[in-house]
Amino acid sequence: MPSIAIIGASSDRNKFGNKAVRIFASKGYQVYPVNPKETYIEGHKVYPSITDVPEMNLDMISVYLPWTVTFKMVKEISEKGCKELWLNPGAESEELVEELERHGLTVIQACSIVGVGSSPSDV
Repeated sequence: MPSIAIIGASSDRNKFGNKAVRIFASKGYQVYPVNPKETYIEGHKVYPSITDVPEMNLDMISVYLPWTVTFKMVKEISEKGCKELWLNPGAESEELVEELERHGLTVIQACSIVGVGSSPSDV
C-alpha cells in the first residue's frame, strides 16, 4: 500500500487539505494527516508533526501550507524522507524548492490530487 503524509490536512471539507485526505484514501493510500490542532480527520489519526508519523521514507508528502511555514520544517521533512514531495499551488516558492532540493528531496510543484488522476471537485 503506498503511503502519503498530508502536511496541512484539515477537517474543513471545503479545503484542499481535506479533499486530499479523502481522495488519497479512496485511491488505496495509507494516509497520515499532519496538523498540530486536529486529532482525527475523516476517520484518520492526525499527527501533530511530520516527525510523529510512524512510517519512514514515505511514497509521498503533500504540502498544503504557506511556503514560509514549510521552510521551517525542511530538516524534519528531509529526515522523514519521501520519494516525492509535492508542493501544491500556493505552497511553493523558489527559495523553498532550492532548500528542499539541497536536502536531497525530489520536489514536484503541482496539485498532488491531480497527480493521482483525480480532481478536487471529485469529492
